[in-house]
Amino acid sequence: MRVTLERSNLLKSLNHVHRVVERRNTIPILSNVLLKAEGATLDMKATDLDLEITEATPAMVEQAGATTVPAHLLYDIVRKLSDGSEVSLSSNADGASMTVASGRSKFSLQCLPESDFPDLTAGAFTHTFRLLATQLKMLIDRTQFAISTEETRYYLNGIFVHTIESEGALKLRAVATDGHRLARADVDAPSGSEGMPGIIIPRKTVGELQKLVDNPDVTVTVEVSDAKIRFTIGSVVLTSKLIDGTFPDYQRVIPTGNDKELTVDCQTFAQAVDRVSTISSERGRAVKLAIADGQLTLTVNNPDSGSATEELAVGYDRDPLEIGFNAKYLLDITNQLSGSNAVFMLADPGSPTLVRDTAGDDALYVLMPMRV
Repeated sequence: MRVTLERSNLLKSLNHVHRVVERRNTIPILSNVLLKAEGATLDMKATDLDLEITEATPAMVEQAGATTVPAHLLYDIVRKLSDGSEVSLSSNADGASMTVASGRSKFSLQCLPESDFPDLTAGAFTHTFRLLATQLKMLIDRTQFAISTEETRYYLNGIFVHTIESEGALKLRAVATDGHRLARADVDAPSGSEGMPGIIIPRKTVGELQKLVDNPDVTVTVEVSDAKIRFTIGSVVLTSKLIDGTFPDYQRVIPTGNDKELTVDCQTFAQAVDRVSTISSERGRAVKLAIADGQLTLTVNNPDSGSATEELAVGYDRDPLEIGFNAKYLLDITNQLSGSNAVFMLADPGSPTLVRDTAGDDALYVLMPMRV
């Protein structure tokens, strides 16, 4: 294999694919990136056996061929080469090493044979649809913070995506929960998504997707089966296994009878919560909200270091109420809201609270209270 390409193109593609590769691997081939040169492109592929990313980059191919080299090592080398330079990659005759040359720099990397590289065979996809990158980004951004990190409840370690009839229209819905909070976001269901199976996209896949959907003008092609999902974003193809589990009936935890409406200015509220929570301990991050006529008092008590209070003017005209929440969870939710105001629908100190955006965003959040 002999191929020459611009450093910027090579770095951009390596940046996408190398992130999938785990730093510590018991299987040596999984530390490598597969490089395949043919026609006028260099194809790169990396996998951790659950997730696979491939990307095609324009290149000048002098001799077609394929090999695999350590992914993080190649990325670090290319990253340190000078801007605007050209990089040539050439594997030697016996395929045991590959030379990376640019200007006066030359590196020799150990290779493993291409035939050892695993293929995440996808099988047949049952549903295919297209989404704007902005819509996919919205679904992910609004929900990913609520993904559980508890490995024992593995079925909560991802975003549940499914289609659902809502207010007379079919929606594509994303839901994530960790048992303490729940985030839900909707977009209009794209053509082809009707009747798709409900799927759970793993947390690592969600993280990679988030980095790939940074160009708002791109349309993403999504292919789904019971066990796999594939996203095609420009020249990048991401294929992932899905979490094999049943997502709980989240509809049951979304309260419907909360009648006490509290309206706060998002930014002012978030800054006040952030300030008073400075005093809270890492273990107990509870902040108490005392709400009475048009006024909200935020209080944090920490027996080890002291206490803090702050008062805010808010929209509220119901019976006085005191309720506690985890400060970090409150901030996570307010960071997602795109409108200037947030609406809290409350019931009592022991019941879940509903949080909505005033921007007409198709997202809602449920937050479990804490004892304070």
